[in-house]
Amino acid sequence: MISAGDFRNGVTFEEDGQVLQVVEFQHVKPGKGAAFVRTKTKNVITGAVIEKSYNPTAKFPTAYIERKDMEYSYQDGDLYYFMDQETYELVPINASEMSDNFKFVKENMVCKILSYKGKVFGVEPPTFVELTVTATEPGFAGNTATNATKPATVETGCEIRVPLFINEGEVIRIDTRTGEYMERA
Repeated sequence: MISAGDFRNGVTFEEDGQVLQVVEFQHVKPGKGAAFVRTKTKNVITGAVIEKSYNPTAKFPTAYIERKDMEYSYQDGDLYYFMDQETYELVPINASEMSDNFKFVKENMVCKILSYKGKVFGVEPPTFVELTVTATEPGFAGNTATNATKPATVETGCEIRVPLFINEGEVIRIDTRTGEYMERA
């Protein structure tokens, strides 16, 4: 059990059958009346963000989110298969559980599988991935006053914006959180 007075960023707890994670919190002691804790919480299953105030003495059961490293093996229709690196067991995960930034993951990359009480609710790809550019316009040097970019397709099939000097066949590093080009690898 955790009390609202002990809330910190990243703490997960259960309320009304939902698993919530504290994104922001603030202890408020008004001049008149009782103190309270103002929070911004995120439902870890659905992703909904809720702002709510709690009495600091309110108690909630702690929710333990399991984060396990698994290797992405292959896709078959709407199912993505991940291999447990300890037991070599294949775990199928539905496409609806995948985040938008999963488009940067290629086979044999290690991802974090998020689960609560045995139910998988999310997949976190590595923060940075190195992918080969498969298609882009030829690079050219010009009088660019600002950081000009062009579209490029990487080996997973997604398209990102890259600087003009990047050519086909080059390996680049991408930040999966933002989907932006970072640097040459």
